Amino acid sequence: MLIVDARESESIDRALKKYKKKFEKAGILRQLRERQVFIKPSIKRRQTVLHAGYVENLKRELQG
Repeated sequence: MLIVDARESESIDRALKKYKKKFEKAGILRQLRERQVFIKPSIKRRQTVLHAGYVENLKRELQG
């Protein structure tokens, strides 16, 4: 549960901004999306390896 300390001198907009920042930093939405569909660990590993190769290829193209 996220708790935002809102002082009396602060506006509601400021408190909402703090809440949104904490919410994003905590990764709650990302975690919910991940839990919607089960992905086998082997598939996750394969995706990370493919992504790493893709990024490496992009770096090579930018250098030369």
